Amino acid sequence: MKNKYILGALAVAAAMSMTSCSDFLNDNRYPLSSQTVNSEFWSNSVNVENQISTFYNDYYGYGNRASTNGTFYFSWLSDDQCGRHGINDWTFKAIPSSATSYNGPYEEIRRANLVIEGVEGSSLTAAQKANYLGLARLHRARQYYQLVQRYGDVILAKKTVDVSDGDILYGERTNRNTVMDFVLEDLNYAVENISAQSGKTTFSKDMAQAFKLEVCLFEGAFAKYHQNDAARAKKFFEEAEKAGLAVADKYPVCDDYGSLYNRIKYGDLAANDEIIMYKGYEKSVFMNSITDYSNASDGVAGITRDAFNAFLFKDGKNATTTPATTYPTTDEGVAEGDNAMSIQNLLDVRDGRLSAITYPYAAYVNMPWQASNTGGMVSSTGYGVKKFNNPDMPADDVNSINKNYCSAPLFWGARVHVGLLEAKAELGNISDGDLNKYMKPLWKRAGFDQAAIDGLTVAYLNGLNDTANNMGVSSLIWEIRRLRRCELMLDDGIRYWDLIRWHQLELLDTTKHPNVILGVNVKNAPIAPELVTGNYLNGSFGATRTFDEKYYLYPIPSGQTQLNSKLGQNPGWK
Repeated sequence: MKNKYILGALAVAAAMSMTSCSDFLNDNRYPLSSQTVNSEFWSNSVNVENQISTFYNDYYGYGNRASTNGTFYFSWLSDDQCGRHGINDWTFKAIPSSATSYNGPYEEIRRANLVIEGVEGSSLTAAQKANYLGLARLHRARQYYQLVQRYGDVILAKKTVDVSDGDILYGERTNRNTVMDFVLEDLNYAVENISAQSGKTTFSKDMAQAFKLEVCLFEGAFAKYHQNDAARAKKFFEEAEKAGLAVADKYPVCDDYGSLYNRIKYGDLAANDEIIMYKGYEKSVFMNSITDYSNASDGVAGITRDAFNAFLFKDGKNATTTPATTYPTTDEGVAEGDNAMSIQNLLDVRDGRLSAITYPYAAYVNMPWQASNTGGMVSSTGYGVKKFNNPDMPADDVNSINKNYCSAPLFWGARVHVGLLEAKAELGNISDGDLNKYMKPLWKRAGFDQAAIDGLTVAYLNGLNDTANNMGVSSLIWEIRRLRRCELMLDDGIRYWDLIRWHQLELLDTTKHPNVILGVNVKNAPIAPELVTGNYLNGSFGATRTFDEKYYLYPIPSGQTQLNSKLGQNPGWK
């Protein structure tokens, strides 16, 4: 029975309930059946596309109905948000017996390998084969990327695993660098062979390039900031730059930042030139719960004081350098009687993306605030989350689980632009021309003063020297990271993995960095003293989150290490 449980990680969780390994291998390749062992099945393009369609389930967007939350807004382990009812602690604080973050990717890797092997042995045309193989290898790359992000060294299975493959099933983990080199091979094949753009809700060559950019940014930064490997960092930053340049100019930023996130008419995002790929939702057909959760009376995971302070003033300067006479740097709101506190004065002087992310009124216990189509909401930090609420969505839909239908961007122009700028900055070849093409349009959309936009140069960013820079990097790199943070705030779990790759996870330690649990300045409004630290609303409810170096990697589930002692365990976990 030992084989059966090992295959639970390398194959499908359903195998756990079966009594025969051979039965599992022959008849239970969910969602593929035993008929897939023959070339006739794989020679039918409809069958292949049906199998590839399951790959879309890995892109959560705003969620897959009420049962599965998405990766936008709901990724609360970061310095951008404090959880709905207090801080979110580390994903694992003890070694679990099993974990979907370990088993799940291996199920998908097996599925991708089955498609690859089936298509290779089919009678499809060369062009069809290349496209389908590209899609399957893209999916396999995504799964290995997610495994390496979480677990570091992992077992590498380049083919469908059989019970006779003891060297894989009971072998040692493969070094993460080798796995990521394999991921890059898959991605390069995908961007060369996937068909050109055919729709914005489907996989495409451009989507593969955008994803490759993200992967190579991660690996380049990991090599530089974790491994001190300059040559490897350069290799992956160059691959990131190459991928970004392949698509950036094709997807210019739109005029309305909020429209990327709160469109409620199905198909609206397809008409947006900035969108590369999105996940569509439609009223009464396929819906999510993001608007309800982010506008709830029983708790909203609001943005933090740390996140709020990341946004520059409209003159393109930070609190260190902006003249207080021109852009008041106070963070005090304005009380409006006993029941409301406006923060509009704070938003008016900042980067306009902040106004698209949070509401102009504070919302907390004993002072709930509501928008035109919500009930009274209460935020953990006082800052509400406006980003995913379209004012034209009826209140009954906004305030109901699984009745929200804003469509979710997955890959889009701004995400590519900020990634490309980072790759170029890390390579040391960023130019004023790059800022003109990829940063100034973002500042223009965010409503910066025209003088600030005109004065945006590499020299300017190098000279800002923000005293809040706590990452030990140059002013230029810090400002590019700020741009990425502000542009992609609450998006796709991005911030947490950025902190991982930059070797900055310590910034989530609430005992050393209290601004990641604090919120609005409530000096001018009535509030219970126990909810306040200094003048600031404290969203932690008394809890703390303490950093340990081991949290850079998840622990290998004990169920796996008991079955294969060669797996070992990640550093610090015992």
